[in-house]
Amino acid sequence: MKEAWMQRAIWLAKKGEGMVSPNPLVGCVIVKDGRIIGEGWHEAYGKLHAERNALAHCVEDPKGAEMYVTLEPCCHYGKTPPCTEAILSAGIAKVYVGSFDPNPKVAGGGMARLREAGVEVVTGVEQAACDALNEIFFHFIQKKTPFVAMKYAMTLDGKIATATGESQWVTGEEARNHVQLLRKRYSAILVGIGTALADDPLLTCRIAPSCNPLRVLCDRNLRIPLESKLVQTAKEVPLLVVTETGGEKKAALEKAGAEVLVLPKVTMGEVVMELGKRNIDSLLVEGGSQIHGSFLSEGLVQKVYAYVAPKLLGGEKAPSPVGGAGIGRMAEALCLQQVSVTPLGEDFLITGSVK
Repeated sequence: MKEAWMQRAIWLAKKGEGMVSPNPLVGCVIVKDGRIIGEGWHEAYGKLHAERNALAHCVEDPKGAEMYVTLEPCCHYGKTPPCTEAILSAGIAKVYVGSFDPNPKVAGGGMARLREAGVEVVTGVEQAACDALNEIFFHFIQKKTPFVAMKYAMTLDGKIATATGESQWVTGEEARNHVQLLRKRYSAILVGIGTALADDPLLTCRIAPSCNPLRVLCDRNLRIPLESKLVQTAKEVPLLVVTETGGEKKAALEKAGAEVLVLPKVTMGEVVMELGKRNIDSLLVEGGSQIHGSFLSEGLVQKVYAYVAPKLLGGEKAPSPVGGAGIGRMAEALCLQQVSVTPLGEDFLITGSVK
């Protein structure tokens, strides 16, 4: 049953998506005499961690019970006290742990603290699934830069728009709704000025409760119209415009509510570094072919979400998902691993991690 209890904890952890950044997603189940007596998850940044939440919701005394937690319990003081101390105070007899915590403040210390106090600790339960749950947190805590995912929708012949530039809609409603899940999961979303001018997007998340990502626009020459949806909603939903220029347009954008960051040279690497400094743990890139090409050529992409529609557009001038100079030899191609294919209505989502 230990796998089933941990799977329940994973399901609980996912309830925190979009709410806990830059903290990890964590779920916890407390079992006594083969029954769940308490469960919880990390619901929002600054709120109780999953272990303390589960203990607070116990329907009977947890002394002698077993705890199933997706991530190693913390043993340091942050916004909340150490979970290890709450576990010991409650008299939990055995703790099953899914993932090890690479945070230098924990890194095995949580399990060591419990074992020193006489609590039996079992590791590696459903570890692959627990690790996948926190790929964003693991990357950010170790690299201090956001986990970058590239997302695009294309036809079966690899086009993201027609030869005339029309792109709405490549995929069907079910696939487009799935994109909203990604916008909820990632802390920031980025497009280039080409996409902003062509589509006039909002880049918001339509899934309640509201948890809109930071919207990032790469616009070297500040071509974005003040009438655009991005600018018009900048006072309600944060907008960061990254540029190489200033002047009156910069002042007008700031008056409209946008933050304007002027860099000597706008590169995707500089943008990623800047977001890391702002404690942004993840970035969803929804740009056009040139933005995608830049991110890939600079080696910044960790994951790809490719929505594929069973349509054929043709046309030599119809754009593809990735631009730039491209790869010269097939042996140098960027390959994906851990690839999965998910049907979404008539479309398919292909997901993979960049090697």
